[in-house]
Amino acid sequence: MYEQTTTITNKTGLHARPAAAFVTAARNYKSQITIKNLKTGKAADAKALMQVMTLALTQGTEISLCAEGEDETAAVKELIALIQEGFGEE
Repeated sequence: MYEQTTTITNKTGLHARPAAAFVTAARNYKSQITIKNLKTGKAADAKALMQVMTLALTQGTEISLCAEGEDETAAVKELIALIQEGFGEE
């Protein structure tokens, strides 16, 4: 298991478009990946768009990404980078 934390940086948070990009990226990995809102304690399957959307991840929300499987480290690192880059939004 590999886990890392980060903060949502883009102004609009993880709304529909970036959430879809996040889920699409997560689906490229075989590992089971969980995203957790550290403020509320709610967690979701990172490969399920509707579950990710229910976390209500706004700018400044601290999250945890945890993956378990053969490509766990690469999965978490790519998803963290995607979040830290703000999904290409300003």
